[in-house]
Amino acid sequence: MSQGKLYQHYLPMSETAYYILLSLTENRHGYGIIQFVEELTGGRIRLGPGTIYGSLSRMEKDRLIAAIAEEDRRKLYRITPSGIELLKLEIARLKELYENSKLLEGYGDE
Repeated sequence: MSQGKLYQHYLPMSETAYYILLSLTENRHGYGIIQFVEELTGGRIRLGPGTIYGSLSRMEKDRLIAAIAEEDRRKLYRITPSGIELLKLEIARLKELYENSKLLEGYGDE
Protein backbone atom coordinates (compact mmCIF):
# COMPACT_ATOMS: atom_id res chain seq x y z
CA MET A 1 0.00 0.00 0.00
CA SER A 2 1.36 3.43 -0.91
CA GLN A 3 2.12 5.94 1.85
CA GLY A 4 -0.76 8.20 0.71
CA LYS A 5 -3.29 5.37 0.73
CA LEU A 6 -2.01 4.19 4.09
CA TYR A 7 -2.49 7.66 5.59
CA GLN A 8 -5.98 7.90 4.05
CA HIS A 9 -6.81 4.57 5.67
CA TYR A 10 -5.85 5.83 9.14
CA LEU A 11 -7.09 9.44 8.90
CA PRO A 12 -9.12 10.68 10.64
CA MET A 13 -7.54 8.64 13.39
CA SER A 14 -9.40 6.83 16.14
CA GLU A 15 -8.44 7.76 19.68
CA THR A 16 -7.13 4.23 20.15
CA ALA A 17 -4.74 4.52 17.20
CA TYR A 18 -3.73 8.05 18.22
CA TYR A 19 -2.84 7.11 21.77
CA ILE A 20 -1.05 3.91 20.75
CA LEU A 21 1.20 5.82 18.35
CA LEU A 22 1.71 8.62 20.87
CA SER A 23 2.65 6.14 23.58
CA LEU A 24 5.27 4.56 21.32
CA THR A 25 7.43 7.67 21.22
CA GLU A 26 9.10 5.65 23.99
CA ASN A 27 9.76 1.90 23.89
CA ARG A 28 6.78 0.09 25.39
CA HIS A 29 5.17 -3.34 25.41
CA GLY A 30 1.43 -3.90 25.12
CA TYR A 31 0.65 -3.75 28.83
CA GLY A 32 2.85 -0.66 29.18
CA ILE A 33 0.81 1.03 26.43
CA ILE A 34 -2.42 0.14 28.24
CA GLN A 35 -1.11 1.66 31.47
CA PHE A 36 0.29 4.77 29.78
CA VAL A 37 -2.94 5.54 27.89
CA GLU A 38 -5.10 5.02 30.97
CA GLU A 39 -2.85 7.32 33.01
CA LEU A 40 -2.57 9.96 30.27
CA THR A 41 -6.35 10.13 29.81
CA GLY A 42 -7.18 10.03 33.51
CA GLY A 43 -8.84 6.64 33.11
CA ARG A 44 -11.20 7.84 30.35
CA ILE A 45 -9.67 5.39 27.87
CA ARG A 46 -9.00 1.83 29.00
CA LEU A 47 -7.65 -0.32 26.22
CA GLY A 48 -8.31 -4.03 26.42
CA PRO A 49 -5.78 -6.70 25.42
CA GLY A 50 -7.74 -7.65 22.28
CA THR A 51 -7.86 -4.06 21.11
CA ILE A 52 -4.23 -3.33 21.84
CA TYR A 53 -2.73 -6.47 20.34
CA GLY A 54 -4.93 -6.33 17.23
CA SER A 55 -3.93 -2.69 16.70
CA LEU A 56 -0.24 -3.40 17.31
CA SER A 57 -0.30 -6.25 14.80
CA ARG A 58 -1.99 -4.11 12.14
CA MET A 59 0.28 -1.09 12.78
CA GLU A 60 3.38 -3.28 12.65
CA LYS A 61 2.21 -4.79 9.34
CA ASP A 62 1.63 -1.25 8.03
CA ARG A 63 5.12 -0.25 9.25
CA LEU A 64 3.83 2.51 11.52
CA ILE A 65 5.51 0.81 14.47
CA ALA A 66 8.27 -1.75 14.80
CA ALA A 67 9.05 -4.45 17.33
CA ILE A 68 12.53 -3.48 18.49
CA ALA A 69 13.33 -5.92 21.28
CA GLU A 70 11.96 -8.55 23.60
CA GLU A 71 12.00 -8.13 27.37
CA ASP A 72 10.73 -10.85 29.74
CA ARG A 73 8.91 -12.52 26.81
CA ARG A 74 7.21 -9.21 25.95
CA LYS A 75 7.76 -7.45 22.63
CA LEU A 76 8.85 -3.83 22.90
CA TYR A 77 7.54 -1.52 20.20
CA ARG A 78 8.57 1.90 18.93
CA ILE A 79 6.96 4.31 16.46
CA THR A 80 8.62 4.45 13.01
CA PRO A 81 9.23 7.56 10.88
CA SER A 82 6.03 6.74 8.94
CA GLY A 83 4.12 6.51 12.21
CA ILE A 84 5.52 9.86 13.34
CA GLU A 85 4.48 11.47 10.04
CA LEU A 86 0.98 10.02 10.38
CA LEU A 87 0.74 11.25 13.98
CA LYS A 88 1.85 14.75 12.88
CA LEU A 89 -0.83 14.79 10.16
CA GLU A 90 -3.47 13.87 12.73
CA ILE A 91 -2.24 16.53 15.16
CA ALA A 92 -2.44 19.15 12.36
CA ARG A 93 -6.00 18.00 11.62
CA LEU A 94 -6.95 18.29 15.30
CA LYS A 95 -5.38 21.76 15.53
CA GLU A 96 -7.44 22.86 12.55
CA LEU A 97 -10.60 21.55 14.21
CA TYR A 98 -9.74 23.41 17.38
CA GLU A 99 -8.93 26.66 15.57
CA ASN A 100 -12.15 26.48 13.58
CA SER A 101 -14.15 25.87 16.75
CA LYS A 102 -13.33 29.43 17.78
CA LEU A 103 -16.05 30.50 15.35
CA LEU A 104 -18.47 29.36 18.04
CA GLU A 105 -17.12 31.81 20.64
CA GLY A 106 -19.83 34.21 21.68
CA TYR A 107 -22.52 32.29 19.80
CA GLY A 108 -25.75 32.21 21.75
CA ASP A 109 -24.57 34.77 24.33
CA GLU A 110 -27.07 37.40 23.14
